[in-house]
Amino acid sequence: MSDDNDDFQAQASGQRTGLVREFIDFLGENKKWWLAPIIVSILLLGLLVVLGGTAAAPFIYTLF
Repeated sequence: MSDDNDDFQAQASGQRTGLVREFIDFLGENKKWWLAPIIVSILLLGLLVVLGGTAAAPFIYTLF
């Protein structure tokens, strides 16, 4: 039981990682690399939606 507690303390006192790094570590450890293009596509679509409501909208519409 003491080893588990020591390991937990070591992990808790370590440096925090960001969300992107956590996601990349998840993909690598669980062999889920097929999720990466889906997430990137969703993020790009979300960016287009957000920019569509700003002053950049006329420039985005000319691309399509």
